[in-house]
Amino acid sequence: QVQLVESGGGLVQPGGSLRLSCAPSGSIFSINSMGWYRQAPGKERELVATITSGWRTNYADSVKGRFTISRDNAKNTVYLQMNSLKPEDTAVYYCNADLRVNSYSIIGNYWGQGTQVTVSS
Repeated sequence: QVQLVESGGGLVQPGGSLRLSCAPSGSIFSINSMGWYRQAPGKERELVATITSGWRTNYADSVKGRFTISRDNAKNTVYLQMNSLKPEDTAVYYCNADLRVNSYSIIGNYWGQGTQVTVSS
């Protein structure tokens, strides 16, 4: 069973930076779109940023100009560089990807287990 594994979360002061990474736990055939979502306590999960296989990106208005999503297709990894972090960015960040496990499987949507990002002084 393929899982998405996130890393890079933690505690950071306001104005600081963090870089999140996410990759499948095992070998896969291909990955299409990848993205990051977040969920703060008491709130619904929301889109942060997405990136297609052709590197087309989309960002939530709240993170435009501060966050950058990128991917390394050779490593099947997606990154989220977060700069100028604010307390309101505090949330559990989830990785999401549309991928095919092998050449004869259909495209499935997968989620990571989440990584905590806390912005506080």
